[in-house]
Amino acid sequence: MADEIQILIADDHPIWRQGLRQVIESDVTLKVVAEAGDGQQALEQIQQLTPRIVLLDIDMPRLDGLKVALAIREQKLPVDVIFLTVHREESILNKALDSGARGYILKDCAITDVVTGIKTVISGEHYTSPAMTSYLINRRGRANGQKQGVECLTPTERSILKMIADYKTTNDIAAALYVSPRTVETHRANICQKLSLHGSHSLMKYALAHSAELDH
Repeated sequence: MADEIQILIADDHPIWRQGLRQVIESDVTLKVVAEAGDGQQALEQIQQLTPRIVLLDIDMPRLDGLKVALAIREQKLPVDVIFLTVHREESILNKALDSGARGYILKDCAITDVVTGIKTVISGEHYTSPAMTSYLINRRGRANGQKQGVECLTPTERSILKMIADYKTTNDIAAALYVSPRTVETHRANICQKLSLHGSHSLMKYALAHSAELDH
């Protein structure tokens, strides 16, 4: 088909590539034209074939995916990069997007997300797995000059975070602020939302790690 979207898959696991190819080519508008088992081979094939989309793993031998993406950008190759990776760290996501990638899909979501991701990128948009959304919000906030971390909290929220770092219970904090425990719980939930904290102990860990900042 003349209007097929040509795709290259670069990953050092052949069985994973095979499964991914089957998922992608279940859509008749998508065609995998090449596969690569390492970053250097991927870059050479990209230069030769100039596929429309490159699906890159980050962790690859010879040349990692981030370096491949940077090379694509530096050489101004007409290729859109989508990373397929196990990395959930915000720092890795930022490096990937800074390298010029248009997509970032977690491997455990790839079977359901990859076709949607490809078509979203083809349409001119960015695509990121929903699990990474909070990191994207943080990134956009920094780009727009919004306050981040402790700086984004209200004075009351900073006070509560400081008391959490001092191992105060919800009831202790409520008594100190002359409010109800339910109000304190609402503040705690708002703090977690602003700081993108998840899990039962994440707020305490954050409070302890940033207690010095709360003294200012």
